[in-house]
Amino acid sequence: MSDVEKRIQSWLDGPFDAATKEEIKRLQQTDPQALSDAFFKDLSFGTGGMRGYLGIGTNRMNSYTVRMATQGLAQYINQFPGPHTVFIGYDTRHFSRQFAEDVAKVFSGNGIQALLSKEICPTPLVSFACRHFHCSAAVMITASHNPAQYNGYKVYWSDGCQVTPPHDQGIMDEVGKIKSPSQVLLKESYTQIGEELDEAYLAELQKLQLLPELSAIPLKIAYTNLHGTGIRLVPKALKSWHYTDISIVPKQCTLDGSFPTAPSPNPEEEQALSLGSKMLLDEKRDLLIATDPDADRIGIVVLDQGKPVRLSGNQFACLCLHHICTVLTSQNAFPANAAFIKTIVTTELFRTIAQSFQARCIDTLTGFKYIGAQIGIWEKAFDGYQYLFGAEESYGCLFGTFVRDKDAISASCLIAEVAALAKRQNLTLVDRLHQIYQKYGLHRESLSSLAFDNTQAGMEQMHSFMKKLRAHPPQQIHGQQVTQLEDYLPGYQQLPPSDVLRFWLADHTKIVVRPSGTEPKIKIYIEIVEQNTQHLTAAIKQADARLKTLTHEVLSVLGT
Repeated sequence: MSDVEKRIQSWLDGPFDAATKEEIKRLQQTDPQALSDAFFKDLSFGTGGMRGYLGIGTNRMNSYTVRMATQGLAQYINQFPGPHTVFIGYDTRHFSRQFAEDVAKVFSGNGIQALLSKEICPTPLVSFACRHFHCSAAVMITASHNPAQYNGYKVYWSDGCQVTPPHDQGIMDEVGKIKSPSQVLLKESYTQIGEELDEAYLAELQKLQLLPELSAIPLKIAYTNLHGTGIRLVPKALKSWHYTDISIVPKQCTLDGSFPTAPSPNPEEEQALSLGSKMLLDEKRDLLIATDPDADRIGIVVLDQGKPVRLSGNQFACLCLHHICTVLTSQNAFPANAAFIKTIVTTELFRTIAQSFQARCIDTLTGFKYIGAQIGIWEKAFDGYQYLFGAEESYGCLFGTFVRDKDAISASCLIAEVAALAKRQNLTLVDRLHQIYQKYGLHRESLSSLAFDNTQAGMEQMHSFMKKLRAHPPQQIHGQQVTQLEDYLPGYQQLPPSDVLRFWLADHTKIVVRPSGTEPKIKIYIEIVEQNTQHLTAAIKQADARLKTLTHEVLSVLGT
């Protein structure tokens, strides 16, 4: 009997409900491959925690896998001196509230006080709550921006960061010891947390406002929560900074885990923002703010010369960074030890801007947990740096330190302030971005991916791809020599090991290849730089054409 067959049989023989067993038997007859995919492995922690399809099986998100994972997490937490408290939040996805209650009951069964959000809860609010209530850990039930058939499970440690080594491995080891629901301890006991948490978060957010006087600027904002948790706090947060002219996209404000108007509720994707862009245009608003279902990622569309212009995550990050540095400098409040953080795939323009203000900028691995962890390292150092802002290209950033994960709520307020300042000067955010390009150089980026099946065979193909690329890396791409190849698998320059390859070409082009930590795909990031920006409009067109050609060639080279 194969390992997969043993797993299936253990569920048929074990303490599982009758409906689950009937579904297993049905799939044995009708779709054995789907059944095998559901059982071929256990869900594991990647850069975003545990995430997978909803359904029966060890490789699926269901009450049993959630409870067993939580039992392992509880056992790990209880290895440390107590008493312990854990906060639990959840998004609008199918079964999210049920899974959150499952988590709370397991913690209670293990003698850990469980604080459960009374209502849907943005991911950054979970990170904040973990710190605010001095918790030992926190759990967020979410699959972030993935389609409706997914759900997931994020774990935060006492510092409010997503778990990093050694805790991630320690948790996985304990979870691996849980083989059956019979090992899970349950108790119907938890405390629900409501509006007092929102008020505490908003009080901290208020301290971040750099230019309160800009509230007099009549900034017109459109907002969409993409059927997710952002509706709980984003409008309140904007109003707390006195940006009150907010139109909410009506068809997308419903709390619906099916995401009927955005099958892929990702602010990176134009289709998800189409309804908001239409409102932006119809109502002649200044900008559209969109947050993904768990409100940690943000998308921005700007009305510029009568047309909606969607900003990339890199562009958004650089606008915010430049604003923070410029305003603090003008106020003589820029710290001498100021520091900024980006990930290895984030635009190098971010570093250029930070260094122009004599500030330090460092790289971390992809995954915002590494940015959060670095904040703590600096805080503990005797002569540490003062963190101001960090960002990743995938539409996530963090302003301030009272949250330790990417936060689209505070980011919404920050970008509103950037837009209000631009509007006072009769500029749009696109105009401001062009000013940055003219000063620091034109940077253009692309993100492509090679998709694989979310199956055992698909995962094996991904690993084989990276192995072959390491063994036979290209020496030349698009007529440019590869001048440097950074392999992060054994660890690179203080960074922990990660399955990433970063190529630098002779013309300063950057290419990064990495498997996604949460999805069955290999991501390919390309960035080109053009220093001749005298005729910016023409330079942008030429650079975009060059980037398109280069992207096709890179995909062709890597594909072979």
